[in-house]
Amino acid sequence: MSITIMIIVVTAIVSIMAFNNDKLMNDLLLWPARMHNPAQAYRLLTAGFVHADYMHLAFNMISLYFFGDILQRTIGSERFLALYLIGIVASCIPSYLKKRNNPGYRSLGASGGVAAVIFATIYMYPWAKIYLFFAIGMPSILFAVLYLGYTAYMARKGAGIVNHDAHLWGSVFGLLFMLAVDPSHGQYFISQLLHPVL
Repeated sequence: MSITIMIIVVTAIVSIMAFNNDKLMNDLLLWPARMHNPAQAYRLLTAGFVHADYMHLAFNMISLYFFGDILQRTIGSERFLALYLIGIVASCIPSYLKKRNNPGYRSLGASGGVAAVIFATIYMYPWAKIYLFFAIGMPSILFAVLYLGYTAYMARKGAGIVNHDAHLWGSVFGLLFMLAVDPSHGQYFISQLLHPVL
């Protein structure tokens, strides 16, 4: 079984268990106001394994399935697992710092880790097509620019219930991770950009 499938199975099991168990949900989600005790830091990771509902879970896990298997074969299982798990933590830290004095703020979902995987894949294959809503195809590098612009704007605006900070910083982490592990430290990515495959 691939690491991607294992992550999906574990996340689905934990999320579904938490749907029917408020205590489990509250113990695992990101709740900055309850994290003044260092022992609560585990929430930076466990928040990525619980979801608001079946639709939220399905969207994240389907996205992870489509991008994860490709990336795992490209960079190897160990690096892939590190990218995903650290991506969840890295994407939660900005929300924790911004909301640690807001007792009503809570966040959950694997979006930060999934965004890290998607953007690491874009680093490797910037001209591959990404299909939005299974219909609108565009080069992945164009998607990356539009997505980063949108999430940065929405994160700054701070409206709604979606944690745009997690999307933004998960995406940025995915790119930075690839820069760190790529022996060319960005030269491969630049070379790919200079040789479009449309």
